[in-house]
Parts: sequence; C-alpha cells; structure tokens
Amino acid sequence: MLTIDKLRFQQDGRDFFFLADTCWSAFTNAELFEFENYCRIRKNQGFTVIQLNLLRQWDASSTQTRRDPFKLVSLDDANHYVYDYSQLDIAYFDRVEEMLSIMKKYELTPALVLLWANYVPDTWTEPMIRNNLMEKNQIEPYVAYVAQRYKKFNPIYFISGDTDFPSEATIEYYDIALTTLKKYDDDALVTFHIRGRLDEIPDIFLEASDFFSYQSGHNKDYPEKVYEIPMKLRANGIQMPIINTEPCYEQISHSRHSFGRFTQEDCRRVAWQSILAGASAGITYGAHGIWSWHRSGERFGIVEGEGFDQPYDLNDAMRFPGADDFGYLKQSVATYHLFDVEPIDLVLKNTGQIRLGKTDTKTVIYLPVNTRLDIRQLQLAKNSFTVKAIDLEKRLEMTVDFTEDNIEMHNGVRDALYIIEKI
Repeated sequence: MLTIDKLRFQQDGRDFFFLADTCWSAFTNAELFEFENYCRIRKNQGFTVIQLNLLRQWDASSTQTRRDPFKLVSLDDANHYVYDYSQLDIAYFDRVEEMLSIMKKYELTPALVLLWANYVPDTWTEPMIRNNLMEKNQIEPYVAYVAQRYKKFNPIYFISGDTDFPSEATIEYYDIALTTLKKYDDDALVTFHIRGRLDEIPDIFLEASDFFSYQSGHNKDYPEKVYEIPMKLRANGIQMPIINTEPCYEQISHSRHSFGRFTQEDCRRVAWQSILAGASAGITYGAHGIWSWHRSGERFGIVEGEGFDQPYDLNDAMRFPGADDFGYLKQSVATYHLFDVEPIDLVLKNTGQIRLGKTDTKTVIYLPVNTRLDIRQLQLAKNSFTVKAIDLEKRLEMTVDFTEDNIEMHNGVRDALYIIEKI
C-alpha cells in the first residue's frame, strides 16, 4: 500500500516514484493476453503505476468485441449509446478484476478513474459526448461496488477524469463519488484528474486530495504550463506531492487539429521540466496508440474532441523509445535524491524552458538545447563544486568545462542534465 511522506510517495517505508503509463481504454478494449504482454513490457521499463478509466473512455478506439460496464440500452450506427446505470454488467467487472490481478503480478499499482468528465453534467465535454449522463442517485451504488470489490488491490483513485468544475452540479457529482469512496475504502489515496492547463480545484477537493494531479496536455501553444503550474502551486503553499499526470504523449498530434506530433525528445523535455519545477513525486508517460488501445484498421475516438490525428497500432506504440527515457528519469531521481527538489525561479538565456531545481547539496539544470550557460546568478564559490553532465538522449555522462561564471557547451547534440554538487 502507498502512503504519503510530505512531498513524496512511500511503499513499505521506502521511497516510491510514481512513474505511470496512460492506458485509459484497457478495460473495454484490451484482450487479456495483450494486456499481460503490455504489463510485462512496462514493468521491465521501470513503470510503477498504470492509469486506467474504470468506465468506457469517450474517445477510445473501436473494437470488434464490445464491452460495457452497465446494461446497454441502445447503440446506433454513429456509436451513440445509452446505459441503464442501475444495472452493472458483472461480467465486465469480473474481467476488470482479472486485469487488476495481472497488474498485481507485475507489481504495477492501478490508478483508477471513477468518473470521466463525459459522465458528469456541465463539463467541457458535454457538447461532444455520445453517452447519456449518469443520474446523481446512480453514483453511490456504482462507486460503493468498485470500492469494496477492488480494495484488495490497493488502487489509487482519480475521482474525476479530464474535468473542469463549471457548476454546482458538477461539484456535487464528484463530491458524492469522493464521499462514497472514502466510506468504503478510506485508506485509498485520492486525487482529481483535471482538464489540461487548469491549476486549481474546489477547496473541498483540494483538502481531500492526497496529491495534486495536473495536466500540461497536448497543446503546443502553451509550453510554459508544464512548469508554471507546479511553481504556482508551490508558491501558493501546496505541500503535497505534485504530479504531471497527463503531459504530451509520444507521437500524439498537437491538439486542435494542429499539424505535427510530439516526439520522444518533446516528451523527455516536458518530463524533466515538470520534475524540476516542483512536480517531483512522479511523472506520467503516454504513447499514442496505447491510451486509446488502438489496432490498425479500427476507427479512432472522437475526432471533434481534442482533434488528434490517427494513433499508431498498439503493438508499435508499446515499443516507442520514449518510455525508456522515463525509466531513466525515475532511476536518476533515485540516484541523485531529487524526490524533494525545489524549483529555482531563475531565467537563463531569456527562456523559461531551461529549468533549475535544488536540494540541500546540489543544483540541477535541465538544458533542452546545447548552449553556453552563464551561471553567475547561482553564486557558486570558486573550486567548491563539481558539475556532472548527462546526455539524456544517449543516457551517458559527458565531460563539460565550467567555472563559477559559466558552463561551456557539452559534447552532445540534444538535451542534457547538469548536476552541480558541493564538494
């Protein structure tokens, strides 16, 4: 079972880095043999958490076999569907338990979403959803059922999924879900997965949260949100773990039908920027093809939603190289003791893209583009420190020349991490 120790997670008294993969659509879309292979691969890559939607993901890819968590009343050719939320499909939840057992076998902690935004009134998704909304009196029986049934797996819960909080009705729905969950599984860690670029939640939910989950998202026009949000949270006195639980996914297209895809290097940059900006308890990875569980030839999602281009086949997406970058990040956080890294609010080279953080004994710099750095603002005493340079593309140490005034260009061609340590 996971616990919270100030700004970090612990498991059995040891530090636990929340390295999650995004697999929202697995419970409806994945075959059991596929899911086991996926868990094996992610375990070997160093992942510790899998994020899944308990219900049908509104923009999941299509499948030949349809699985639904509630009695399906109607389904038309446009894939609009109506549920009878009073009738759980027990076979569906039996299968969820099988998949949670597979995760347990590979020591992967489930992070389960209870109510994605499309099941709740007045959220930003309402003009585009295909399902009927859940009635308020149907929330408690559903949440009580899953909380009691899956408690033995020690899941983390996202009370919400990709939501905003525009109305009292929205807040009331999530409050019922939260209250019901804590009634039946009070030990479970809870948070709220919120819409991209939001940086606050209602006070009642902030007080109930064990950690703060933000989403920097997939819009290329707001790269600063990656680091501005956690720095704002820390400046406002938020003293709990902070995690970017939905940064840009590898090979997902820029949202809003904007041409281009996020690369391995983009994802690596966002991950390190998040960590050094104060969101150091963990990070989430995503691969465009895994989160929607996409197979070649199948229809993809809701195009008018975030406006994403076609995903890759899940078997190709499962092997995207960026996943190993995130495993290396987790290893580096442990090696250099960065669980409690504090952001340094300095601007170098006139850009916020270079991020700096500090611990008691070291200063860490993420450098997205190779350049000579003027570090006089750090006020480092002559001959009192060392600089270790790490090529993050090759995951190798490099030599770099430095003085108390400057760090010269390293001998790599991509991004780098500098570890400045007191002698």
